[in-house]
Amino acid sequence: MLPVCVVLGAGPGIGHCVAKKFLDLGYQIILVARNADKLADMQEKLGASNVATIVLDVSDIKALKESFSSIAETHGAPEVLIFNAYSASPGKPTDLTPDALADSFRINVIAALAASQAVIPAMKKARKGTIIFTGGGFALNPLSSFTALSIGKAGLRTLANCLYRELKADGIHAGTVTICGTVKPNSPFDPGKIADKFIEFHLQPQNAFVSEIMFDAK
Repeated sequence: MLPVCVVLGAGPGIGHCVAKKFLDLGYQIILVARNADKLADMQEKLGASNVATIVLDVSDIKALKESFSSIAETHGAPEVLIFNAYSASPGKPTDLTPDALADSFRINVIAALAASQAVIPAMKKARKGTIIFTGGGFALNPLSSFTALSIGKAGLRTLANCLYRELKADGIHAGTVTICGTVKPNSPFDPGKIADKFIEFHLQPQNAFVSEIMFDAK
């Protein structure tokens, strides 16, 4: 059975490129996102029999956990988790409602924690595994007009660092690829170039684990 890579929050940019690169490494790919049509399009473009899709809203934590149980039963325990989901709801601190912030944080951070907790037990048993969060420059340089996303990326970066510190002795490599710019094809922030950093992170030997790879075109 092929090793399993789950791309949570799969989209036509980074998610698709990361999936393609792990597919080339010999992984079975599970694409997870809310939009069934986009998932079907990505699956067709990847053009491989070992690509499956799951329609899921990651803000539904119960459904998220159930999906990971189903993945393990049907395909095997994931060896790689890519968390690429995010909520980018705009709003300045003076305009942002507490409920809107809570909803955004649920996607940007709480879902990341729940997904990680779903795969960690099997990774610990196997003494190997990779968990990569798609980080953002707003974690370092917050933008007031995107307060919720800035808080979310900062929280995600902190979660990743905490997981890195806890899990590295178990052979599990957790952390972020932090993108300090706007993702756009055929630009310095081309999703294919960014996806290469996900592979670089994954392939690091245990004695060279890092908690973060910073992607900055400068």
